[in-house]
Amino acid sequence: MPGENLTRDEARERAALLSVDGYEVSLDLRTATGASAGEGGDGAEGPHTFRSVTTVRFRCTEPGASSFADLIAPAVTAVSLNGRDLDPGEVFDGSRLLLEDLAADNELIVDAQCAYSRTGEGMHRFVDPEDGEVYLYTQYEPADARRVYANFEQPDLKAPYRFEVRAPEGWTVWSNGVGELTDGVWRFAETKPISTYITCVVAGPYHYVTDTYERELPDGTKLEIPLGAMCRKGLAPHFDADDVFLVTKQGLDFFHDHVDYPYPFGKYDQAFVPEYNLGAMENPGLVTFREEFIFRGKVTQASYEGRANVILHEMAHMWFGDLVTMEWWDDLWLKESFADFMGAFSLVGATRFTDGWITFANRRKAWAYRADQLPSTHPVTADIRDLQDAKLNFDGITYAKGASVLKQLVAYVGQDAFLEGARRYFKRHAYGNTRLGDLLSVLEETSGRDMTAWSRAWLQTAGVNSLTPQVLLGTDGRVEELAVVQEAAAVSDQPTPSAEHPELRPHRVAVGLYRRTSDGALERYARTETDVDGARTVVAELAGAEAPELVLVNDDDLTYCKIRFDETSLATLREHLGALTDPLARALCWSALWNLTRDALLPAREFVDLVLRFGGRESDIGVLQMLHAWAESALVHYAAPAWRETGGRLLAEGARRELEAAEPGSEPQLAWARFFARSAVAPGDFQLLQELLSGTVTVEGLDVDQELRWVFLEPLAAHGFADEKALAEELARDDTASGKRHQVRCLAARPSAEVKARGWARVVESEELSNALVEATIAGFAQPSQRELLAPYAEKYFAVIERVWEERSIQIALHVVRGLFPELLDSPETLDATDAWLAAHEDAPPALRRLVLEARDDLARALRGQACDAATG
Repeated sequence: MPGENLTRDEARERAALLSVDGYEVSLDLRTATGASAGEGGDGAEGPHTFRSVTTVRFRCTEPGASSFADLIAPAVTAVSLNGRDLDPGEVFDGSRLLLEDLAADNELIVDAQCAYSRTGEGMHRFVDPEDGEVYLYTQYEPADARRVYANFEQPDLKAPYRFEVRAPEGWTVWSNGVGELTDGVWRFAETKPISTYITCVVAGPYHYVTDTYERELPDGTKLEIPLGAMCRKGLAPHFDADDVFLVTKQGLDFFHDHVDYPYPFGKYDQAFVPEYNLGAMENPGLVTFREEFIFRGKVTQASYEGRANVILHEMAHMWFGDLVTMEWWDDLWLKESFADFMGAFSLVGATRFTDGWITFANRRKAWAYRADQLPSTHPVTADIRDLQDAKLNFDGITYAKGASVLKQLVAYVGQDAFLEGARRYFKRHAYGNTRLGDLLSVLEETSGRDMTAWSRAWLQTAGVNSLTPQVLLGTDGRVEELAVVQEAAAVSDQPTPSAEHPELRPHRVAVGLYRRTSDGALERYARTETDVDGARTVVAELAGAEAPELVLVNDDDLTYCKIRFDETSLATLREHLGALTDPLARALCWSALWNLTRDALLPAREFVDLVLRFGGRESDIGVLQMLHAWAESALVHYAAPAWRETGGRLLAEGARRELEAAEPGSEPQLAWARFFARSAVAPGDFQLLQELLSGTVTVEGLDVDQELRWVFLEPLAAHGFADEKALAEELARDDTASGKRHQVRCLAARPSAEVKARGWARVVESEELSNALVEATIAGFAQPSQRELLAPYAEKYFAVIERVWEERSIQIALHVVRGLFPELLDSPETLDATDAWLAAHEDAPPALRRLVLEARDDLARALRGQACDAATG
């Protein structure tokens, strides 16, 4: 892996020297349907490969200089530079091609044997167990196009591309441009100038559905965009392409209404592909998604909302990232923060999911708050030294915090000025590359505000602030003074403000006052917007208001902060949280209570109790599902070990009560059924799950479809109630790629030392599993009920991670280092072992150290939470 790295300095030096005029890439994928190692072959033939021939024309500002092209391939057959044949053995080191004595104008031709991937990186090859069909797709971000063709792999060396592909007979091939099959070769229209990481090829016997988007433009011309959506044939019966197209058209309408720059990339295909490492990828003209967005069973509206949000997030990238691209990964936020914000903005403004900001406040910000308190927290504009840094910075800071900051920016400069700035930005920098200053300059033009101070506070500093209300009541019982106290960011394992992140930021917030009405509802009766700046801000507009029972700082979720409560407000929530009628306010309160739990300021058992008492009254299904996840995490990580058994029983009993009380066939019923399965601890719980699977017992309205069957089977397997034979029988019922992933996870979950040893060996010591099955095995391996079985693997983990990082692809290494950290062995001894590894490996790759430091921080936080919870016992 280190030999495949690229530093920022190297990229800048190469960009100063070279500019690229265009690529012609020819791929021969007819080998895809042959057997390969791991599919019955003996592997003696080496990696399963395809031929890749690249012609790239580029200019050099210093004739006679040397540079390099990027390529990761098992073999290079021939290299030609400006008509000179070069010896591949001399110029190719496995990841780079040395280019010496460059001319002013150059032509490089590289003929290589590139490897099909089973890790989701480069050209991923998937064999469908259901029918034996082979499916291919590419995934490159941040730098895996070099696994498919020779190139200059950095975002600021944009160029147009022409692809041609030879594929097995009967296949269809797609790329960024429109394709046509002629004489057995798929040839694609030349792209606009784009970066390497967003080029794309999808090939195979995919099920493909088409539609068309039409719109009249302001100049009177008609814009017509061909739409396509595809998935594996096995998923076709479940594919609701009509809803995908509906959201796509609504999104295209929204963006054309707001950005004043017509969609620039011709067609708009969307491919739902197997074993995908990401949620989706914004390849212009051919967006790729993980196929789990095609729902095989009944799901709640939260799942449909989540898919719509991702569709719109990727669509936003067509402008924010594809049309205008960051110069280097330091400014990754210029695409990801904007796409995350615009995804939610368009979701609420254009689709049926009008409560999207509730999900944003409750789910996306939770991701950001966690990331921003880790020792690896960083400014939204990050310091990205190399590609390994870049890979890890696709995180909660770059996405969700950045989006939250942009929401604050809209409140700061106004929506009209923000959108006008975006319009000027696209027109000024179309098909180019930008830095932070390029965006700030147009926002200064449109808003009339000095963006320097705002940028420094919000984009160039790290950490999350806490805002707490202080209420002083007068003798008349009314508010004499209400102030908002701001504290500096708390990060890492320090619960106090950090000297490293002391920033007190300017916040535009709404402050809401709430009281109970005569019928018991907790409702807002006063609200004002104000600017919070510095350590203490008096909100003069609320002086004289009736005494509140709840003060909600950051009402309506305008800024990015952790909300705290005064004693009266917290007491009100303890007794009347379910009476809070506004769903966004309720979601904000839940999020704040969860942050208090993670910060060891609220005992975990108290959070669990709040979920059990008020979760059943939650009207927003996405919030309810988030509460289930948080309650589970509170029990597993933050509850005192001595209380876990009691807490587990209470959660399971509460989930069963809510399941039985839920409206038949409703989304809450499905959510509580899933949560009950995950919470099951008692023999009676497992008996009910078995009876629901066998059909001897039914719950009115609950459809135990195939996906729900697997949800019920995992806890049964983990507690010894479903053996290998039962799981094999279930796979026979669901002999599909999805079924295989579920079975692998359940097999690894069984409570046996032999099972754990086998799972560990298959993931750590072998490369037999694909990325999806590695992920499934890891997910099943670590079960909270099996801490004793997992105990031997703490020492093994620290012994192998450096080797894994060196030998495996970065995606698989990420799965192993993150997924197998012994977080369930939550003791001071595990913390000491982590510290010992860090002390002994100061020279380990920074990205690997970052992962271990993050896991260490989560463990330290869990131990503090357990101490807080134990103190209440």
